[in-house]
Amino acid sequence: MAIHEPNLTVLLSGEVHSDWRERIIELAGEQGLPVIFTAPITDHASSDDCGVAILGSEDSPFWRDHKGARVNAIRTRTLMQRADLVVVRFGEKYRQWNAAFDAGMAAATGKPIITLHPEEHDHALKEVDGAALAVARTPEQVVDLLAYVIRGELKTSVEAS
Repeated sequence: MAIHEPNLTVLLSGEVHSDWRERIIELAGEQGLPVIFTAPITDHASSDDCGVAILGSEDSPFWRDHKGARVNAIRTRTLMQRADLVVVRFGEKYRQWNAAFDAGMAAATGKPIITLHPEEHDHALKEVDGAALAVARTPEQVVDLLAYVIRGELKTSVEAS
């Protein structure tokens, strides 16, 4: 009997100021992992302006932001519902309230979460990490986790304990 490799849909949420998404996608492709990756809109201008660009202008910055946030929420909620697993990246430079919100939404809906952040964020993210099933430090670790989840494969460099 052959064991079937599941196809996974993985939402890559969080920080938009580095190439972590591209690295994960590239590494997973190199390993031939059957993964469909999705992500929120990562272009700041498009994300900020989508509400007024589609639904009309707003005089107040407050309502401009709310209109954009709600339009973006349509995408994010849809992708979250379709995801089998959510990777949430917290970067070094900015506070990512949206990433924390996405992690909370994933936890509330029972989605498996992998957080990705530097060790310096451990204390600040202790509650988020508490809801995660794994805390990764590098995109390579995320891909190793995906390979294990999909194929049950460990890197050959991993020594038995």
